[in-house]
Amino acid sequence: MTNSIREIGNAACILAIGTNTTEAHPVIALEIKKAVRQGGKLIVANTREIELVQNADIWLRHRPGTDVALLTGMVKVIVDEGLADTAFIEERCENFDDFKESLKAFDLDSVSHITGVPAEKIAEAARTYATNSPASILYAMGITQHSHGTDNVMAIANLAMLTGNIGKPSTGVNPLRGQNNVQGACDLGALPNVYPGYQSVADAAIKEKFEKAWGATLSDKPGLTVTEMFDGAHKGTIKAMYIVGENPPLSEPDANHAIEALTKLDFLVVQDIFMSETAELADVVLPAASFAEKDGTFTNTERRVQRVRQAFEPVGDAKPDWWITCQIARKMGINGFDFESSAEIMTEIASLTPSYGGISYERLEEGGLQWPCPTPEHPGTPILHAQQFSRGKGHFVPLEYKPSVELPDDEYPLLLTTGRSLFHWHSGTMTRRVGGLNDLLGEGWVDISPMDAEKLGIAHGDHVKVSSRRGSVPARANVTEVSDEGVVYMNMHFAESSANVLTNPALDPVAKIPEFKVCAVRVEKNSN
Repeated sequence: MTNSIREIGNAACILAIGTNTTEAHPVIALEIKKAVRQGGKLIVANTREIELVQNADIWLRHRPGTDVALLTGMVKVIVDEGLADTAFIEERCENFDDFKESLKAFDLDSVSHITGVPAEKIAEAARTYATNSPASILYAMGITQHSHGTDNVMAIANLAMLTGNIGKPSTGVNPLRGQNNVQGACDLGALPNVYPGYQSVADAAIKEKFEKAWGATLSDKPGLTVTEMFDGAHKGTIKAMYIVGENPPLSEPDANHAIEALTKLDFLVVQDIFMSETAELADVVLPAASFAEKDGTFTNTERRVQRVRQAFEPVGDAKPDWWITCQIARKMGINGFDFESSAEIMTEIASLTPSYGGISYERLEEGGLQWPCPTPEHPGTPILHAQQFSRGKGHFVPLEYKPSVELPDDEYPLLLTTGRSLFHWHSGTMTRRVGGLNDLLGEGWVDISPMDAEKLGIAHGDHVKVSSRRGSVPARANVTEVSDEGVVYMNMHFAESSANVLTNPALDPVAKIPEFKVCAVRVEKNSN
């Protein structure tokens, strides 16, 4: 997030796109509702009639995968009607003339045809966002998990810069991260192309810095993303995997392909707190300590680094993840893994990562700090880009609309989109073990509109089969107007009804994220 969670409640306008915030980020949803109570305008852009629609001034029910067209259509209205922040553009941005020229392809009639949203509603949303400042944009994986997810994010950035809604309180481009420490994992190098602090592996000076600190020779070539790793395992070019806290048989697209890839490995090590579906396939399982059994830090979606403190001793043979990794490294004869505590690791992080340079356990005892926090005296940074962008000037990016890779046809006439339930977490490794949560939602359902259900002879509660080009899964039919005609929806939590058996592994060419949010399916009443 460029801004902080507590600022959301003071926004004069919020555009929530590609986020089912009340289910996936319920605490942040409270800030949205606070803004509405205080008179702020709420624009919800979502193909489903999610709970936030009840609070919205404007609901844009666009077709899945048409975000670039919708957002850039709004941009064109703002430019054409003279609502852009010209002073901000001239002072802080570049490439506006070329960008403005590219908007000719996004006239409202064309955008309405692509998105399915009436032209007058798109124009109303554009005017509302442009004339109510400060305005904040919130988005989640409904924006990023597409074959054109990078373009979607660029479209959001274009809209924020155009109206000067960046670098100020209660504004910004605010991605809501999908897990409690996914921001921290990315910050500290769990990406294939960067060292901690997003320092490029291809930069010779940075490479030399880490080689000196770690006493090792390092590659300047980016590695593979998760989905690319599974392709490699399936082809036999990757022979072994060490998987920590991840459950690919439920979380990877085209999950049957991921399971086949795991079974083809010569050696699989899984480190987790439960015996997950992935651990069942492993040659070695290393029992890890849960968050309550170890010391460390989490970095949340607003870039806030916070202490995690051990509440009780680990169960059985479980150990902290860092300790397990260090023990393996020592057994392999590798130097530099002689840490005795997580605090010592944080000291090394600060010494090598400029954005974390001023963060220490001692300072975190007084409360969380938001990076960048480069020195011990620095108070942290609640708002990014206040004076200038990290690259200098904000660059307007001309975009074109690209359809999703897989669209409905006669054989697979419906679009499937996926998401999370309020009652379960990600691949269900933890929450599916909680009886009370299973009482609330204990099996996989597919949301289908009354119109589609009637055409298919399906009644609410029927057992159905959902099929794509990659496989089939059973589910129960939830006939509901929450789903639009032609669009069905499934949660990703249930191994028995694994939505990701169905999803498309097509990748965004830049971020290499799979297209979880759009694939073609058919739904049939189960004859069994």
